[in-house]
Amino acid sequence: MKDRILLFIPAYNCQKQIIRVLGQLDADLMHYITGVIVVNNRSTDDTELVVKGFMERHPDIPVTLLRNKENYGLGGSHKVAFSYAAEHTYDYVIVLHGDDQGTLEDFLPVLKSRYYTKHDCILGARFMRGSRLEGYSVFRTFGNIVYNFLFAAVVRRRIFDLGSGLNMYSMKMLREAYYEKFPDNLMFNYCMILAGEYYRQDIRFYPVSWREEDQVSNVRMINQAMTVLKMLFDYYR
Repeated sequence: MKDRILLFIPAYNCQKQIIRVLGQLDADLMHYITGVIVVNNRSTDDTELVVKGFMERHPDIPVTLLRNKENYGLGGSHKVAFSYAAEHTYDYVIVLHGDDQGTLEDFLPVLKSRYYTKHDCILGARFMRGSRLEGYSVFRTFGNIVYNFLFAAVVRRRIFDLGSGLNMYSMKMLREAYYEKFPDNLMFNYCMILAGEYYRQDIRFYPVSWREEDQVSNVRMINQAMTVLKMLFDYYR
């Protein structure tokens, strides 16, 4: 039986980029994807109108548009998507951020070979051999690598990325819904990494391409860095 794979696209104020993300859904990729949900996290621009326009022009692509009641943050949108996948009996969830920094085609070999079936999750990695960065600053690259090493020291395994915008999860690893107690903000992905170690889940990193062009970052770097350090220290204790 063919695996039921849900593509989840979190979207917040990305009206310029979301159409390019949806434009990635060609026949090759849709051969493996059962359904697509775009979760609009209360965007204040025309993100939702752009998605609706795409849906009208491409009725053959099974896109469902959801709107959060409030701005739940990136982690909150993940919770919505995971719950939706469980309710609609999907086997796997692919996460692709709506700001067009990642390329879904990078996971095409993963889908074709069914490599994903051998592990609990496949995490896109921007900082491992074979990855490709475009327009990403040296400062941010260095900062990410430092934090990867810090997390690796705590969980005692190689960490190549703490949270890119292209990941794939088995619903089997999520059926206990432990993620519901994680924060709704950008810390969600970091908590998922720590949970993977705590629950002894089989996590694999996979090199991906990543670009920064016209995207607007929602990351407050200094505040986030301090929060992550505190969270890592608390976990280590």
